[in-house]
Amino acid sequence: MKELVKRAALCGAALVMGMTAARAVEIPGKKIDVKVGGDFVSSYIWRGSYQTGASMQPTLGFSVAGFSLTAWGSTDFRNQGHKEVDITAAYSIKGFTVAVTDYSWSPNGAGDYKYFNWQSHETNHYLEGSLTYVLPIEKFPLTINWNTMFFGADKKANGKTNYSTYVELSYPFSSERLGVDFAAAVGFTPWAAESLYGTDGFDVCNVSIGATKKIQFSEKFSMPVFSRLIFNPARNGVYFVVGLTL
Repeated sequence: MKELVKRAALCGAALVMGMTAARAVEIPGKKIDVKVGGDFVSSYIWRGSYQTGASMQPTLGFSVAGFSLTAWGSTDFRNQGHKEVDITAAYSIKGFTVAVTDYSWSPNGAGDYKYFNWQSHETNHYLEGSLTYVLPIEKFPLTINWNTMFFGADKKANGKTNYSTYVELSYPFSSERLGVDFAAAVGFTPWAAESLYGTDGFDVCNVSIGATKKIQFSEKFSMPVFSRLIFNPARNGVYFVVGLTL
């Protein structure tokens, strides 16, 4: 019964998102925002760690009255390469956002595991709880983000849950003269998270600076182009990514 409930919940979420994409949904007195888009990136770097090469990353989601449900995916351009589908449910109020994300990774292709397998020591899913806070200072909108894995494939060698945790401080700023939006971020693990982030204790695993600029192709058509320079001190790595947003 427990397994059946989990499957029904996931299928229900997928159905709701499909209905939202197909037509406008009306709730009396409530405004629903629908997001449909995608990015092309030269390589996929997640929290300072290399995942795979050039990829397409679609997004589909909706939000209403502080609640949101978002599906995000990534598929690289290699045959039977990296596949990922993440579903996030979140609620935001007064600068705080609480979220739960289901990460589903398939590094060897789409058909190498069963998506609905939720057995703790067999599943390829990772469930993560997140808390985000944006400082209520207009000229200093620093964002603090805490993320902890609490169920699924994030296991220690003895089979117990590892509770891998990633904390990030990010700060957006812009230049009206240049027409460019910037973002700087620093991410670290407060304790060991070797399998996910390559750290054996408190360590910085992500230092990045990014810029986004809209390229005007015509009077009615423009496309955001972004680039990010990413350093990973914990793994002694550096990455430079460029991408387009649809």
